[in-house]
Amino acid sequence: MSTEYRVEMIKIKKSFGGVHALKDVTFHVKPGEIHALVGENGAGKSTMMKILSGVYREDSGTIKIDGKEVTMHNPTVSKELGVSIIYQELMLAPHLTVAENIFIDRLSNKMGFVNYNQLYKKAEELIEKIGFDFNPKAFVGDLTVAYQQVVEIAKALSKNARILILDEPTAVLAPSEVEKLLDLLLNLKAQGVSIIYISHRLDEVFRIADRVTVLKDGTVVNTFLKGAVTRDDIITEMVGRKLEGLFPTRKSNLGNTLLRAENLCSGSKVKNVSFSLRSGEVLGIAGLVGSGRSETVRALFGADKKDSGTVYLDEKRINILNCKDSVKHRIGFVPENRKEQGVILSMSLRKNMTMTRLKDVMNFLGIINSKKEKDIAHNLIETLRIKASSSEMNAFNLSGGNQQKVVLAKWFNADCRIIILDEPTRGVDVGAKYEIYNLINELSRKGIGIIMISSEMIEIIGMCDRALVMHDGEVRGELLKDELSEEGIMRLAISSN
Repeated sequence: MSTEYRVEMIKIKKSFGGVHALKDVTFHVKPGEIHALVGENGAGKSTMMKILSGVYREDSGTIKIDGKEVTMHNPTVSKELGVSIIYQELMLAPHLTVAENIFIDRLSNKMGFVNYNQLYKKAEELIEKIGFDFNPKAFVGDLTVAYQQVVEIAKALSKNARILILDEPTAVLAPSEVEKLLDLLLNLKAQGVSIIYISHRLDEVFRIADRVTVLKDGTVVNTFLKGAVTRDDIITEMVGRKLEGLFPTRKSNLGNTLLRAENLCSGSKVKNVSFSLRSGEVLGIAGLVGSGRSETVRALFGADKKDSGTVYLDEKRINILNCKDSVKHRIGFVPENRKEQGVILSMSLRKNMTMTRLKDVMNFLGIINSKKEKDIAHNLIETLRIKASSSEMNAFNLSGGNQQKVVLAKWFNADCRIIILDEPTRGVDVGAKYEIYNLINELSRKGIGIIMISSEMIEIIGMCDRALVMHDGEVRGELLKDELSEEGIMRLAISSN
């Protein structure tokens, strides 16, 4: 019986409603190995890991753990076999303490009592073992996202997880937090934990992975040893073509001032923020996590309460009290959290895409013309290259990147004059990013003003005509196109005055 591999997935097949998600996929992970899994959105990465973690059942194929054939009937069986998956959207209870979250299903003894002293001590030992030092009595909701991820990992290790799956774990982390997480994973590797690392950030993959497997259209394209492949090789394997560059050529054609915001204030996160946006402009908002970027655009759009400040459209003052007011003024918003705020997962793509402009598919009696809806949705699916069997598919069945495209499609269909994009390519692969960048450029060429928030400085530099840099709820500076650089952005982003 072979024990060279801790995980063996052999000739795995899986289909959803006639769409082949996985086709004869074979994938191996060794003990104490970090094995990266990369590919475009919809390539089948998440489906593979959901099969390994017991969320889905394979249609055919074999799974082995430590050489022994197993059947992952459900997530409970998977956890008993030492497999734990940590999703991009964390599964924690914010109003419970760190210790309570770690041992949430083992809080009480046989008599039903909770020994909190013992609970905190065990949590503290576990946190210390993985190289961190924070209070097990702290409420999880008060922690940074990075420390919340550490709690998720500690929770998995408390159940003796030997196979740890991480799906885009650094998507919401600041650079310093990314470093801490990667160091933690290297520490776990040294302790013999097998790690499957799903990420679109190839710099992280090259830093920590021992091997890299590329998935495309539900099949394994290749598996590479560390040091035997370049970033460009991986990109070419992922998208099936060479990219001319990370960003498409952009020709700016700026018009008159379209939007102007003066002295926006909202709670402690937005402090007297002022800026303007011209038609056809892509205005970036940069800054570290927690700098107030998202809070600023949410206050502008009416998603969060604005304490004070004035907004002008075409130099006329407008009153935005809620999201409905913004839509009325033809302002669209693609939020950071697509699953909670951007797309209705239980609804079809057709309904998600047309909900912002129902008047185009509704007659004078208020009856919706389904054929018109389908035609609009079909055109949007083709334009944005959304991987879906039809417009009647529920958004829940799409990959994360394709869900993001559905959110974009909703606002592309809304005849907006201004579109706010908060982390528009988060969790999106390199090929899909390029397509989204092309769509942004196409919108700006039509005179639409774009406000784009991104945690990736290279994205701000590559796509924006101008960028504001925020720190502690304030705009600390503005950089024109020829002034944009990583050093320039960081200098303003960490400034204290």
